[in-house]
Amino acid sequence: MSREGDFIARLAAFATHPAARGLKDDAAVLSLGDRDIVLTHDMIVEGIHYLPGDPPQDVAWKLVAVNLSDLAAKGAKPLGVLLGFPLGDAVWDAAFAEGLKAVLMAFEVPLLGGDTVSGAGPRHLGLTAIGETKPGQAPARCGAKAGDTLYVTGRIGAAGLGLAVARGERPDAEGWLAAYRRPTPRLAEGQALAPSVHAMADISDGLLIDAQRMAQASGIGIAIDLDTVPVVGTPMAAVTAGDDYELLFAGPAGLTLPPGLAPVTAIGRGIVGSGLTLFDRGIPIGLPSALGYEHNND
Repeated sequence: MSREGDFIARLAAFATHPAARGLKDDAAVLSLGDRDIVLTHDMIVEGIHYLPGDPPQDVAWKLVAVNLSDLAAKGAKPLGVLLGFPLGDAVWDAAFAEGLKAVLMAFEVPLLGGDTVSGAGPRHLGLTAIGETKPGQAPARCGAKAGDTLYVTGRIGAAGLGLAVARGERPDAEGWLAAYRRPTPRLAEGQALAPSVHAMADISDGLLIDAQRMAQASGIGIAIDLDTVPVVGTPMAAVTAGDDYELLFAGPAGLTLPPGLAPVTAIGRGIVGSGLTLFDRGIPIGLPSALGYEHNND
């Protein structure tokens, strides 16, 4: 188990309020009777989630987008955000503020408050996003069932190639750099899907590892057909790269989205058993040594 998993398990022992969902989800869902409030908090760290040379405006965009992506996975409409910010270089901070204003305006989300501290060393940036749904309509990660079809929105892998572009390892193409620095949270897609799906999560750490987490939380196995996954670049690299912020969800066969939203692709199914199984053109293949990104793997 990773250190992250071990620490969350310790916290789950006393995070017993129903809204916490046993800490098996990426958001808390607080029932207020006439509506559910969805709360999520994500951090991004310089040198881990973004490169030190990334433009501050793009860092602000990514910080907001990754939190809104968690709301999207619960089908929530954003209500506002709270910022945790380490003050440092004044020029960088001002550019970040400009970028923060731009991304909040783009998604029509108000800044409600937050906190600042004096920072030193790599920047650790935090954001809390707050959203709302109709009662009982925020799908959990743990609701997938054997017999469900597994789907993804959009394409997988562009952000991984964008990271290579940002590192100067390859030229840009098809908006890869933008996919890495300025992901698009699938808010409209999540709200359209939430009433119909059994489980949903966003793909932050890699398709395979996030599918495995859905399988574990749901107490089932998940089988993925690698050849059906809509990828950018090499399939195995794409499904382990992370930072895509597409939606991964399980539900009845034949789900579709209204016109104008991201395409939906069936890539696998829920099965009796446990863990993750990978196929390529109907032939079982071994899992890669790393399914995606994990914090402090032992």
